[in-house]
Amino acid sequence: MNFLQPASSYKSLGYQAYETLRDAIITLKLEPGQMVMEVELAEQLNISRTPIREAFQLLVNEQLLQVLPQRTKKISLISELKVKESSFVRYSLESSAFQLVTRQWDASDARYQAAEQDIRMLLEQQHKAAENQDVLSFLKLDEQFHQQVLKLAGNETLLEVVHSMRGHLNRYRYLAMKEFQLTKQLVQEHADLLHTLTTGNTSAVKQLLEAHLNKLEEEIPLLRDKFPNYFQA
Repeated sequence: MNFLQPASSYKSLGYQAYETLRDAIITLKLEPGQMVMEVELAEQLNISRTPIREAFQLLVNEQLLQVLPQRTKKISLISELKVKESSFVRYSLESSAFQLVTRQWDASDARYQAAEQDIRMLLEQQHKAAENQDVLSFLKLDEQFHQQVLKLAGNETLLEVVHSMRGHLNRYRYLAMKEFQLTKQLVQEHADLLHTLTTGNTSAVKQLLEAHLNKLEEEIPLLRDKFPNYFQA
């Protein structure tokens, strides 16, 4: 199996390997429960085993990789508890940030004008990805939509925290988007959120974001039944 691209960037090889493997886990190219070997991954990335070990440690810290006896490594199963916890944290943080941005939105300010233009371009790209059922591209564009709004809140720590805790949630979301073909619905939800952000109506933004992010109770049982080997309680 060869799905990894050779690492090349200003970032350290260990961090490049981490990002590549993390993306492969989130997009299920490395499946839940799959055993992984340093030698095989090092060959695919055309790097030594040392950066792979560094990447493994970061993935272990994120609980996306398990260390078994004899130092065997396994991709962690999708934890329902972790997904629900991550979703709760995400909604709590993003709800506060979206409401703050709504209160501060100033259509006469060049910063907000540029942000709205960028978000509308993202919505167009999301629409194309949805039409093509390109789930991987859509997931990345979905991330960019939320990041654009969070950046307007002016809180770098918030961005870092949201990114670090989204691995488990995004792996689940990728599977849900793919199986339930949710992309077209999500584009409309994003458009509604953008419109409401510009109106100053914080309660409406909070309600829309809650409906947008909190669908787990309906989706998890269906996905668990279809992919029982992917999940743990």
